[in-house]
Amino acid sequence: MTTTTIDTSATSLLRFATAGSVDDGKSTLVGRLLHDSKSVLADQLEAVETASRNRGQQAPDLALLTDGLRAEREQGITIDVAYRYFATPRRRFILADTPGHVQYTRNMVTGASTAELTIILVDARNGVVEQTRRHAAVAALLRVPHIVLAVNKMDLVDHAEPVFARIAEEFTAYATQLGLPEVTAIPISALNGDNVVEPSAHMDWYGGPTVLEHLETVPVGTDPSDAPARFPVQYVIRPQTAAHPDYRGYAGQIASGVLRVGDPVTVLPSGLTSTITGIDALGRAMDVAWAPQSVTLLLADDVDISRGDLITPTAAAPTTTQDVEATICHLHERPLKVGDRVLLKHTTRTVKAIVKALPYRIDLTHDLAHQDLPEELGVNDIGTVVLRISEPLPLDPYAVSRQTGSFLLIDPADGTTLTAGMAGEAFARNASAEGAAHGDGWDF
Repeated sequence: MTTTTIDTSATSLLRFATAGSVDDGKSTLVGRLLHDSKSVLADQLEAVETASRNRGQQAPDLALLTDGLRAEREQGITIDVAYRYFATPRRRFILADTPGHVQYTRNMVTGASTAELTIILVDARNGVVEQTRRHAAVAALLRVPHIVLAVNKMDLVDHAEPVFARIAEEFTAYATQLGLPEVTAIPISALNGDNVVEPSAHMDWYGGPTVLEHLETVPVGTDPSDAPARFPVQYVIRPQTAAHPDYRGYAGQIASGVLRVGDPVTVLPSGLTSTITGIDALGRAMDVAWAPQSVTLLLADDVDISRGDLITPTAAAPTTTQDVEATICHLHERPLKVGDRVLLKHTTRTVKAIVKALPYRIDLTHDLAHQDLPEELGVNDIGTVVLRISEPLPLDPYAVSRQTGSFLLIDPADGTTLTAGMAGEAFARNASAEGAAHGDGWDF
């Protein structure tokens, strides 16, 4: 069997998102990053130059590189999440440019949910505003590890250091209240390119990195050994051919941690145990695999495993529960109310659930005050929910694992995604053996 070591080169990919209030210059910043890092194709730049001339602009409007929807170009705003892929000699990037309008806060949740870094833009003339605080709160709830405060349009305040220092101090103080672990403040002019890719000649008082330099050097990724291993099963492979009459493998993507041949494992929610006897990846055998690799596991015992089950090392198995309290961001125009019957999708498993309580809504406009027992949560609202699930789930706290601590609530009637959830600690009552569904299938 081939011996495999953990290759940390996967950390050369950085997923990051941009956020900020309307007209703070997010799309211009992204366009400047792409343009000045030589990541724009000639025909793309030509199309932007033509569109800019048609609008009476002398210089190319780099925001058009990301505002791809016709409505976005007509209104001069970002509506949808625009994903862009680019690379420099030092690192590859996946960028999510998210909207600034309050009604599109849910899109910011989507873009930042997988980000390791978020750039929050602030207009130097306006400073920290309500939407700035809202985006910082969302980043904190999603536990984004790194935050960049980009104080934009410094050219419109004469590149004044006191203006930048005041905004950076105010935002950092608010970020500390939220528990954000790291904030890097950078003064920029996205329109002119100051401190975006190249250092600014107008702000010699600033001695820190440019935006791109920080993106290229910020530590990303973690040692897979630091997290407990979680393997959601996506597919059971049983070819039953003459060459492989007894082959039975469990395919999926490792959500976190490291799995090794010889590891004792537990299958959840059934609680059955076995041992890993083989790991296959792209047709070759391995003795160790780690997140986020996609592999097929072979087990010593012919246990009952299907899509949606979770394979985890026995020594680090999560608790299964039917009662969940979670922080949620409601994404749909249809409000979420107590008594609603929904589907809960966790990794590869989907189960029925009932909304038992809405303890509070978070007021993002007034320092995260709690509004107790709201009647409902509307679109873009962030609050907490108590759910009763039809069968036990191995949910990790979101603070432990962003992958296996998150879930979606879905409308069972039409499959619409309603809510994004981040699980808290499991309730003390573990209902792994109680509360079997009965009646209409919704009374747990």
